[in-house]
Amino acid sequence: MDKNQPRVILPFALFIAILAVSTASIFIRFAQKDAPSLTIAALRLAFASLALTPFALTRHRAELQKLNRRDLWFGLLSGLFLAVHFGTWITSLEYTTVASSVVFVSTGPLWVALLSPFLLKEKLSRYAVFGLVLALLGGTVIALSGACVWNNGLSCSLSDALHTRATWGNFLALVGAWAVTGYLILGRRLRGNMSLVPYIFLVYSMAAIGLIIAMFFAHETPFGYPPITYVWLLLLAFIPQLIGHSTYNWALRYLPAAFVAVMTLGEPIGSSILAYFILQEVPTWLTILGGVLILAGIYIVSRQNINELELSGVT
Repeated sequence: MDKNQPRVILPFALFIAILAVSTASIFIRFAQKDAPSLTIAALRLAFASLALTPFALTRHRAELQKLNRRDLWFGLLSGLFLAVHFGTWITSLEYTTVASSVVFVSTGPLWVALLSPFLLKEKLSRYAVFGLVLALLGGTVIALSGACVWNNGLSCSLSDALHTRATWGNFLALVGAWAVTGYLILGRRLRGNMSLVPYIFLVYSMAAIGLIIAMFFAHETPFGYPPITYVWLLLLAFIPQLIGHSTYNWALRYLPAAFVAVMTLGEPIGSSILAYFILQEVPTWLTILGGVLILAGIYIVSRQNINELELSGVT
């Protein structure tokens, strides 16, 4: 492949990835009618790993055999982060709306910026601080949206806000964002030395094993669900996982993790539109306002990373 070819196809590939991952919350909602969330997460990764197995063990066996202990540990840790991400985020969809869940789970770039001074010895810029404050304000608005009513003026109950199902769901989605931050940072290190298929096979398999163990500890089973549930799970594994997430992982070889994380900002928009038309979920005006503040905060935090990419010639 021409070394300049990835730059040419990156924008199109990332657009396809955004479309693919936007379908995830819809498939999950349909599967949750019969299957528990932890089982959905486990089977999503298990089906994706099984689909990759023939390619990984035939065409990439030599590369897998050359992995050193450090790469295996990074792969294990990255897979565990991915397992926590899917376990918490998919569960969050039981408690809160698609719009709120995907907005919170998409805050990964914020946490990358916040951790940079500790992990990368980089100082937070004024843009980053302002963006973090803006996103925090947006999160507060969404958290209060389920406990605020308009009755001759806006009235909110802090006690109700802290004890609603939506608050718990939003928190689980936020944990999912923290987990995916670790997954992206570790993935950036691994992808520099590994080709795509061995990398995603290693990480998806580690995540699947972790989720399957958690599933059995929760006394759940992967068997006995209606056939349509397995259809939703297969679609979940192939479209958002193998097409969407794998494209993000492919891009990690050519782009910094922060930039790839910024591209995921399209998911809340795509998912919310699909939820509106398919699930008839109409977000409240406070949820929309909070979501806009969070997305604006993420963009501002990531602005410096984007400028650095342009200066380095990555377009």
